[in-house]
Amino acid sequence: MTTLVQVAMAQPVPVEVAPLRMADVPLTLDGLGSMQALNTVTLRAQVDGILQQIRFREGQEVHAGDVLAQIDPRPYQAALDQALARKAQDEALLHNAQLNLQRYADLARDDFASRQQLTNQQALVAQLQAQLQGDDATIASARIQLGYTTLTAPISGLTGILQVDAGNLLRAAEATTIVVIAQVRPIATIFTLPAETLPDIRRAMAAGPLRVTVMERQSSRRLGEGTLLLVNNQIDPASGQLQLKAELPNADGALWPGQFVTVRLLLRVDHAVPTVPSTAIQRGPDGYWVYVVRPDQTVAPQPVQVARIADGIAVLDGGLPVGTTVVTNGQFRLQPGSRVTVTGGTQGGPAR
Repeated sequence: MTTLVQVAMAQPVPVEVAPLRMADVPLTLDGLGSMQALNTVTLRAQVDGILQQIRFREGQEVHAGDVLAQIDPRPYQAALDQALARKAQDEALLHNAQLNLQRYADLARDDFASRQQLTNQQALVAQLQAQLQGDDATIASARIQLGYTTLTAPISGLTGILQVDAGNLLRAAEATTIVVIAQVRPIATIFTLPAETLPDIRRAMAAGPLRVTVMERQSSRRLGEGTLLLVNNQIDPASGQLQLKAELPNADGALWPGQFVTVRLLLRVDHAVPTVPSTAIQRGPDGYWVYVVRPDQTVAPQPVQVARIADGIAVLDGGLPVGTTVVTNGQFRLQPGSRVTVTGGTQGGPAR
C-alpha cells in the first residue's frame, strides 16, 4: 500500500533553472572612493590695492586667461611711467656722454686732450650704459607689478563662493583668498583597494591602460568612465589599503568634488568561459557542487570547480558541458534523484 511519504516524494519539486553557457566575464575590483577636482587654484592678490571690480559670478565656469578681478592699477601705472621717464633721461645722458667720448678720442690722437680725460669719459659712458640696464630691470618689474592688478584664471574650471567683495583693500602679505577655482572637466577620483590586489593591478597595468567605472555609492548607476592614472607609492600601514587615482572626462558634469562613489577597476576580460548564476552554487564539506537536471527531470548533485564569483555570476573551471541545466532556486527541497518541475529560470552569463 502506497504510504503518504511515498506519494509526497513522488510529487515533482518546483524549481528554477538556468543553462550553463560560455560568456565573456570581466574581472573587476571594487573600492570606495571620493571625487576631487583634477586641479584646484586659490586666487589671491599679489599686490596691495583696492579691489575695484569682480568680473565673474559665483559658480560660473571660467576658462584659462579670463579676467576675474581688477585691483586699482593707478599707483603701479604711475611707477611704470616714472621708470620709463628715468630711462629716457638716462638715454639722453648716455647719448651726450658718447658724443663727448668721441670728441675726447679725436683730441687725444692729436694730444689736445689727456689720457686721463679720455679714460674718465669712457668710464662715464660705461656707467650710464649699466644704469640703462638697471632702468630696463626697473621697468620690467613695474610692468609685472602692474600686470598683477589684473587677476586672470590660471586654469579652466568652476568658481566657488566669493570671499571678498569689491571695494575692499587687499594686501599681498595677508594672502586673502578671493575665490577658489576647481577643475571638474576632467575630474579625478581617489579610491582604495586591499593591498593584496597590488600584484594583479601591476600586471594588468603592464598590459595597457586600465578602465575605471564610477558608480553611485548607494546603487549601481554609472556616473562616468575613465582611466587609471597611478597607484600610490606606499600602502597605508594602518588600514592595509592601497590608494589609487583615476581621471574621468566628466563631460556631463555628473561627478562633483567631494562626492562619495564606488569605483570599479577593470583588470581584464576572460573570454568564452563557462558560467552559471551564482545562486546555483552549493557548498558542502567536499567543496562546491550544483544540482544538474537530467533528461528524465530528476536531479543529481555534480561537483564543480569555481574560479570566482562576482555580480551574481559564477565562473567555473570546467567540469560541465555547455548547455547543462542546473537548478538555481529551490535546492533546499531537493535530494539526489528528486523529480522536478520547472517553474521559471534565469539566463546565465554576465549581468554587466
